[in-house]
Amino acid sequence: MRLKLTCVILAIGAMWTVAPSHAQTYDPNYPVCAEIVEWGGTHIDCSFTSLPQCRGTASNRGWCFANPYFAYEPRRPQTRAYR
Repeated sequence: MRLKLTCVILAIGAMWTVAPSHAQTYDPNYPVCAEIVEWGGTHIDCSFTSLPQCRGTASNRGWCFANPYFAYEPRRPQTRAYR
């Protein structure tokens, strides 16, 4: 009986210590994000391909900024062709 009680208490304690995880805010596929101000707070929308597109959407509700997690296409080193 005592072992079961101890296991239950440890299980409950383990559930309380686990923090909820948050989804990634920044989409690495788009170079521009907007922070939109709404009633009750703000949210970040990273679904824009250019600053003018973002500014048109955000207009007077927020502001635009460069996505810090944008996955730029890696540059390949230029090789010289020897003949």
